[in-house]
Amino acid sequence: MSLSIIFMGTPEFSVPTLRSLIDAGHKIRAVYTQPPRPGGRRGLDLQKSPVHQAAELLGLPVFTPVNFREPDERQRFRDLDADVAVVVAYGLLLPEAILTGTRLGCYNGHASLLPRWRGAAPIQRAIMAGDSKTGMMVMKMDKGLDTGPIALTREVEIGDVMTAGELHDKLMLVGAKAMAEAMNKLEHDELPLAAQPAEGVLYAAKIDKGETRIDFGKSSMEVHNHIRGLSPFPGAWFEAEIAGRPERIKVLGSELAEGTGAPGNVLTEDLVIACASGAVRLTKLQKAGGKLLASADFLRGTPIAQGTVLASERV
Repeated sequence: MSLSIIFMGTPEFSVPTLRSLIDAGHKIRAVYTQPPRPGGRRGLDLQKSPVHQAAELLGLPVFTPVNFREPDERQRFRDLDADVAVVVAYGLLLPEAILTGTRLGCYNGHASLLPRWRGAAPIQRAIMAGDSKTGMMVMKMDKGLDTGPIALTREVEIGDVMTAGELHDKLMLVGAKAMAEAMNKLEHDELPLAAQPAEGVLYAAKIDKGETRIDFGKSSMEVHNHIRGLSPFPGAWFEAEIAGRPERIKVLGSELAEGTGAPGNVLTEDLVIACASGAVRLTKLQKAGGKLLASADFLRGTPIAQGTVLASERV
């Protein structure tokens, strides 16, 4: 006995869950993912999503609708006659016709401890806020934004220096195992559902380019959390004058350090930077078009002298 499943996902984060469902013996009727997007060095080649590529390797039928507005798309979904849909980072809003288009509904793997961090960027927002833990939740979807009842929770600790990329990779594997467990329970009618608490709701808005610049006018802990929450993508950055011209430099690693001074002041030769309170040491840096380097290697090619001031805003 197994469930027949429609799988819906797009990025690399979703792929282990797809594989775990197959390994658990469930039948994947079809895979839905976002359409191929322009990519390559010139942006001229259409690139299939990681889920699309994985599904093809597994010999699964793949559908890539732009949306579900057309009646034919909704009917095709229903005609798959699946028991349940599993959704992990699909990236499209699902109308009620899709949410109710399988016998048992749609179940979503969401990377937060709901109702905290509903929305698009829960991993980054948890770190940027300084949360000490997060997790993966399997939720039965309804018409709201991540508002449905919770079926299964797996908590994950967030280390003091853990980056968004590292947390992403950990949650990706935890989520795959959790969803397979949830579907096995659902198959045997042993998956309980509990309403989300009304208190503690926070929204994880999509990361905006305008918030990626480092503000050394904040505390050292806030700056550190900002850097690791945006590492490796899109990357926090500062601007410094290099060889007589301003240059943007990404920071993908940092640690708390001792030191005081005017915010943005370079206090030491190994890039300890003063913040409004305390200081941070920048440990991994990258120039535009350059390689990611440890700070010592970066400074050999791009000196930033002690006493330099890294402005928090363009002047």
